[in-house]
Amino acid sequence: MVFEPPKRLVRALGETAPDGDDWLEKLPEAAQQAVALRELTVERVQVPGGRSSLVVLVRAADGTPAVLKLAPGRARPEAERAALAHWAGRGAVQLLEPFSAEGVLLLERLHPDVSVRSLPEAKALLEAAGTLRRLWVEPPGDFPFETVADRTGRQAEAMRARAQADPEVAPLVDLALAAREELLAAPPEHRLLHGTFRQSKVLGAERMPWLAVGPDPVVGECTFDLARLVRDRVEDLIAQPSGAATTRRRVKRLAESLDVDQERLRGWTLFRAVESGVRAGRVGRPRDAELLLEFASWL
Repeated sequence: MVFEPPKRLVRALGETAPDGDDWLEKLPEAAQQAVALRELTVERVQVPGGRSSLVVLVRAADGTPAVLKLAPGRARPEAERAALAHWAGRGAVQLLEPFSAEGVLLLERLHPDVSVRSLPEAKALLEAAGTLRRLWVEPPGDFPFETVADRTGRQAEAMRARAQADPEVAPLVDLALAAREELLAAPPEHRLLHGTFRQSKVLGAERMPWLAVGPDPVVGECTFDLARLVRDRVEDLIAQPSGAATTRRRVKRLAESLDVDQERLRGWTLFRAVESGVRAGRVGRPRDAELLLEFASWL
């Protein structure tokens, strides 16, 4: 089988590495080798798939359905492996192979075409939040996960540079950076976080109704993780005349349901929305940038 990367993956990797690299060029051969080494039977490549990895639906030699995932180093697949191993299937997809070649993960098969986004909005938020809660555990001491301070520090530098080049975004960037400084001054806890959690990262499963996939793990406070969930279905929020009020109610409801500080959740939601909006503008997605920055202005 020829392992052709989905267009979504090619486009997304082009945004994160505009000068290109050789990972995509080597991907078909790497996928063939990973399949042959494990004696897997390939069913299909998942399309449209993710923005940072090739996902292949396979069966093991004994017929067990599984997922083979290949990701470039900049997607931090070894951190994902370490987090999944630490969660050991509690709230997240199960590793079927704890140790393997760098950048290759063999995972339990979930229902790849069924996420909580298929549920009505209120139910989807409830189920997603419940799944996220199970992931917030003490981090292992033997893996140097990135911290929220480190990750957002890199993002803050890019945001400042963009604000200098585009004065229109500068006021929101200043608000977001000020919120970050205040939040980092006294974090209430340090937990292992999913890092990129949203409704599409929660898939239907057999052993539990819903399980999380695709973490980009980071260690920090829980509201950082929850912040990305606040803006799920942002297009629908923007289209509503009451979008701003709905957003504020969502912050309140999620904070109360997971027993976290509402103002800290609002602050991280602001920072993450502005960061995503600025990044979208920088890589040539002006419509996404407009939506995200309008959403941020409501906070």
